[in-house]
Amino acid sequence: MFAGSPITYIDPLFRPPSEARSFILQVTNGCSWNQCTFCDMYTQPQKKFRAKAEEAVLEEIRWARDHLTGFRRIFLADGDPLVLPTRRLLVILGAIRENFPHINRVSAYCLPRNVSSKTDQELKDLSEAGLDLIYLGAESGDDFVLQSINKGESRQGTILALNRLRDAGIRRSVMIINGLAGARFSEQHALHSATLANETQPEYLASLVINLPHGEARHQAGFNGQFERMPQHALFAELRHFVAALELKATIFRSDHASNQLVLKGVLGKDKTKLLDQIDLAVSSPAQANLRPVWTRPF
Repeated sequence: MFAGSPITYIDPLFRPPSEARSFILQVTNGCSWNQCTFCDMYTQPQKKFRAKAEEAVLEEIRWARDHLTGFRRIFLADGDPLVLPTRRLLVILGAIRENFPHINRVSAYCLPRNVSSKTDQELKDLSEAGLDLIYLGAESGDDFVLQSINKGESRQGTILALNRLRDAGIRRSVMIINGLAGARFSEQHALHSATLANETQPEYLASLVINLPHGEARHQAGFNGQFERMPQHALFAELRHFVAALELKATIFRSDHASNQLVLKGVLGKDKTKLLDQIDLAVSSPAQANLRPVWTRPF
């Protein structure tokens, strides 16, 4: 929160690693779905989903214009701002363009269902109004896994949403969760997640690691007791299976979220061999792989 300003945040506030220097404009609170078994981001009572009043958002934009400097990007929070009506989003994007002509990127999290609820013309209008990048948590490309984690999405629905965003001119950053399906379903999760990426060719692709800070009971129930949490070497093996199955042309790949012990950065496919070698080194010689210390990770 900025002292003496109308800008208000309802904590906790989340943003992707690449938005570290962005101005965070909270246009909604929480997540409109908020039923995924693995996710504890918006479970606190104060994070019950609601949209911030339109005039309040516009007042924050005007105040930031007069008082804040040094940022070139704006991230629309919280979990899925695209659930808002297109009219309201266009008003917000128009105000951003009017007040911050220097901005070079506006981005947001998004659920596939919120893409599905908008027409092709609406998506194109949002793109032309300045919405440049969408972070979409696919989590998995496997329908069994998606059903087990209560994602409320399907593989095909996610693919369709990603391709419609591309056609509208909106770049996509797709997130897959390493270890999400546990040991028993690891192979199908890795393979089908890779083929989802292959069918959509996102501009950005990220691998995170499952984080269950409040225990795994809810997640375990979704798998009918068949979820087996994976040790680090098995997570590396799953990650290798995933990367090996990727057939991407020009996708920036990252595993630099705080949950990752092994940080990977490259462009797929030209850096595929290099990334696989780094994973192999982490498995065979962890001491030489420059792994993050366990104490630095959030679980």
